[in-house]
Amino acid sequence: MVKLRLKRMGAKKQPSYRIVAADSRAPRDGRFIEEVGFYNPRSNEVKVNEEAVMKWLNNGAQPSDTVKSILSREGIMKKFHEQKK
Repeated sequence: MVKLRLKRMGAKKQPSYRIVAADSRAPRDGRFIEEVGFYNPRSNEVKVNEEAVMKWLNNGAQPSDTVKSILSREGIMKKFHEQKK
């Protein structure tokens, strides 16, 4: 099963995250299929490749709770639900 989740990057005490599509059995910072975005909690900066995220959601990928809230803030989850109807 494919999940959209965060991969931790950055130095100690200075985290930044990449939003990736990864196999659910892979480790958190391990192998992933595709990078679809970036999130920096320190500056609240978010960059998301909307096309790639929509492709994965349409193919059945499940976002983690944190990624789901990030995508909701960006308005992507709303577009996804409207597209399904």
